[in-house]
Amino acid sequence: MTHIHSFPPIVSSKSRTLILGSMPSKVSIELNQYYGHPRNNFWKFIQECIGVSRDLDYTERVIQLKSHSIALWDAVKICTRTSSLDSDIIDSTVKANAFNELFKKYPKINKICFNGAKSESIFFKHVMPTLAKKEILKFIKLPSTSPANASIPLEKKLNDWKAALSNK
Repeated sequence: MTHIHSFPPIVSSKSRTLILGSMPSKVSIELNQYYGHPRNNFWKFIQECIGVSRDLDYTERVIQLKSHSIALWDAVKICTRTSSLDSDIIDSTVKANAFNELFKKYPKINKICFNGAKSESIFFKHVMPTLAKKEILKFIKLPSTSPANASIPLEKKLNDWKAALSNK
């Protein structure tokens, strides 16, 4: 089992929408990039939803994402996990990221889009009870962009993402 840490948030003073994952995959951690696994559909969906080309260098994609008022982060700061699967996160080891600090520093964030059920469940279990800003946030659960999430057709997933990101 591996004890892992998430990345710092990608966020700017313009950020209004926070896309929240659970914990980066092993490939993402190796690359030090959000959604670095080549089969993860995140950057493909971002390209389709807001026009940020997935062929751009990672640094440029991040800059473009910020220019569209979108932030990225993970629900989990630290946990133990046996693989890259969300189902392998050992719940008793989860320490959530500091959302009250994030929302205080970036008060324009008013919507959280959960990239999959695990990020949503961790957020509501570990963060919501302590959250100061919950009354002004909109929450949207989206189908995971992970290649492990094959139960929902790709077109339906993309349409859900487009609807969520259409009015940032």
